[in-house]
Amino acid sequence: MNTTAEPFVRLRDLHVTFTGGRKPVQSVNGVSLDLRQGEVVALIGESGSGKSVTLRTLLRLHPPRRSQVTGEVRVAGRDVLAMSDRELADYRGKMVSMIFQEPLLALDPVYPVGAQIVESIRRHESVSKAEAHQRALALFERVRIPSPERRLQAYPHEMSGGMRQRAMIALALACKPQVLLADEPTTALDATVQIQILLLLRELQRDLGLSVLFVTHDIGAAVEVADRIAVMYAGRIVEEGTARELIRAPRHPYTVALLKSRAHGALAKGARLETIAGAPPDLAALPAGCAFAARCSLAEAACLQTRPEPVTLAPGHRARCLRTDAVAALAPATVG
Repeated sequence: MNTTAEPFVRLRDLHVTFTGGRKPVQSVNGVSLDLRQGEVVALIGESGSGKSVTLRTLLRLHPPRRSQVTGEVRVAGRDVLAMSDRELADYRGKMVSMIFQEPLLALDPVYPVGAQIVESIRRHESVSKAEAHQRALALFERVRIPSPERRLQAYPHEMSGGMRQRAMIALALACKPQVLLADEPTTALDATVQIQILLLLRELQRDLGLSVLFVTHDIGAAVEVADRIAVMYAGRIVEEGTARELIRAPRHPYTVALLKSRAHGALAKGARLETIAGAPPDLAALPAGCAFAARCSLAEAACLQTRPEPVTLAPGHRARCLRTDAVAALAPATVG
């Protein structure tokens, strides 16, 4: 991975507000993030933190009449927010593709899975139906679907959850995209299948040189697959750094809380898993200061009044917190 090259994906001051309800909901609030070629970046955080909304903005999937998107979204130097409908149709699947969280909903239930992959290939490339079929078969073999020829003829409901997710990965890779967006691709799977899918994604990423933006609420999964991790809370990135840095030296109270709330080998039998007190803020009425302050044991008066700017702690490691010094004093006792 080239860490000095211009980022392949560039987000700057991204805001996404949904206007369909009684009050505007500010789902993404000033996100700036880079993704370089061949890099895996994980977005982690609780449900409702803005992770999936950020991902979908890269494909312009939000309904235009009920959402407002501002800021900069560039992929390979192209302005995604300025693309016409025809440019978007060519861009989706070919330049950037997505693995959705629930393939049973993402795949069309009335067509065999193989037919959907063939259609996707032929939409973007001038190949015969027979050639597209052979490509689909090769993709099924690559993602290790047993009896691939027979499975190409199967409908989504005829496949197990793990097989559907592998088929979803094959569909996402069908047109050889350069960027892969993975929206919690293991959430609905049991633990054994989750590990298999994570290992498969990492293997495919390395073999194909993909840039991957991986969304998860599981910090353990993020550490397994990501080069860098961005922690999101209330629509903002509150900490960002390499996976190693965030595990060994977290500098935001929310990152520390996520690490403490995970199950790991050091947890004594019968011990209670630590939780994060309170609830995330209302995105339709965000507080004036730090959005995490109401749940933070280190919060001071200034935290309630001042929205913290990112503090650079080391090259590539930033945290949006007024108390990084106090967090640093606590962090060694929270990881291991």
